[in-house]
Amino acid sequence: MRRLETLLLADRIVVAVRWLGLISLAALAFAGDEVSTVLQTLFFLGGVGNFILTGLTLFRRRLPSHEYVSIAADVILASLLFRVSGTINGSLIWAGLLPVVTGAVYYAAQGGLLGAMLSLIGMSVMAFFDTSVSETLRAFILPSIVFLGGGLVLGFLSRNASNELKQRLLSEVGIGAQSRRLARNRIQAVYDITAKLNSTLNYSRVLDLALDVSNQALAQPGRGTPLVSAFYLYNGGMLEVGSARRYTPSDMRVTLRGKRGLLASAINAGTPRFMKNPSADPEFRRIVALSNCKSVYCYPLKSGLDVYGVLIFGSEDENYFVEENREILNIVGRNAQVSLQNARLYQELEEEKQRIIQIQEETQQKLARDLHDGPTQSVAAIAMRVNFARRLMERDINATGEELFKIEDLARRTTKEIRHMLFTLRPLVLESSGLVPALESMAEKMDETYEQKVSVEADPGIDQQLESRKQAVAFYLVEEATNNARKHAEAEHIWIRIKPAGEDLVLLEIEDDGEGFDLSAVEATYDDRGSLGLLNMRERAELISSVLQIDSRPKRGTRVRVWIPLTEAAIERIKNA
Repeated sequence: MRRLETLLLADRIVVAVRWLGLISLAALAFAGDEVSTVLQTLFFLGGVGNFILTGLTLFRRRLPSHEYVSIAADVILASLLFRVSGTINGSLIWAGLLPVVTGAVYYAAQGGLLGAMLSLIGMSVMAFFDTSVSETLRAFILPSIVFLGGGLVLGFLSRNASNELKQRLLSEVGIGAQSRRLARNRIQAVYDITAKLNSTLNYSRVLDLALDVSNQALAQPGRGTPLVSAFYLYNGGMLEVGSARRYTPSDMRVTLRGKRGLLASAINAGTPRFMKNPSADPEFRRIVALSNCKSVYCYPLKSGLDVYGVLIFGSEDENYFVEENREILNIVGRNAQVSLQNARLYQELEEEKQRIIQIQEETQQKLARDLHDGPTQSVAAIAMRVNFARRLMERDINATGEELFKIEDLARRTTKEIRHMLFTLRPLVLESSGLVPALESMAEKMDETYEQKVSVEADPGIDQQLESRKQAVAFYLVEEATNNARKHAEAEHIWIRIKPAGEDLVLLEIEDDGEGFDLSAVEATYDDRGSLGLLNMRERAELISSVLQIDSRPKRGTRVRVWIPLTEAAIERIKNA
């Protein structure tokens, strides 16, 4: 490929010089005596031939043995022009320079000398038809010197130009190869970035990897020092360092507001920004590590429409952040965003799993307490009463009958308590008929078992809007709230209401007329309490992205309200509220 480019360049030089030579010779011929028709025809044929060769060069085509054909054509044309001119000392004798130039361009000094000798031989043969040998030799002394000397000079110039061209081509090829190698390295670096950042779900590890792969992707042997880089994440409205490279210990403690300068521009626009002279920036000038940097690049980290952090890169090169380097950093930023979101989701899943485990443990502890405080005590009482009745039977048979009646009543109440506990553990009616029938069934059992008045008010079909998981959590919240009202508040009445609450929201409300309590005092002493009922209710509500609110005052009863979202849009509205 390189040799072809060199030959095509030589072809262009030859046709250009030939055009110049033909035009110059024609001008000399037409400036003299009257030009014959034969001479005009020769100039025309020479122009046609050179036009064809010019067309070949434009289309990057060559004839077989193109160099030899060009030299031979020039020798023949020069000899014929000299012969037709009719004079041995005329100006057209210099047409013999055409093959000299062609030979020198193609074959350097050897080609120039060959072209000169062929030209001299051809023209000498033509001169022998009209003049003597001695006269011909005298006439060709000066042209011979010019042709041979010109062939040598042009040949050396051609060789030097050819060598310089080859060196330049080799240099360009080397630069091209280096550029392709760098491009391949960067492409590989991009794949490495994606692979490494997607290989971990550890939040801190993602921060460190993003900074490390940035330097690796942009590293060039022998050029500059590594980038100053840092991850800033929002915490309480301030940007704090999550991870950094080449930061001083004092820089690690610096917090930024992101309200001025480049940070504010990038955060407000939600797009990357870069600047020169970061020491003039009102926020960056507080960072010692950036004092030696002459340019800074800032990439905002977004989740949806919200910016939750920024990536900052600083370089000592003023022109470092060119388009290709910015593109690499943008790839790092985009992959870091995805990896951070994945790590955050994984962390939330782990936390939710731990909450579920805690809830299960609390449920088991609650069941153990309920069994201990209820059926276990009743069964123990039944055993004591049976023993008492057995001894009483020996003394007073009538009193024994009364005691057995009391034992029977206690056994029935214990059976109801156990059935109620089994119902709340797994209400089959909830799975088969839905939330409202399950609540109505629970209200009936509360009345039968504890003589507790519970009223259920629900809009028709409201529970059908809730998926089964949300219905199960809602039933647990109602069961917990009603038990608290019955056991601790000594409520006479409990009201359960389910109704729509705006767009894509359902409001679950549990209200009682019991003793009430000081909510802030209860929450403040959670660490010293054995039961975490209210906290468990909040965590259960969070499992279905709901918001739980408790209103209570001593002697004024308690009201528990739960806003349950039905769509993703409703979840976003609740979070923002």
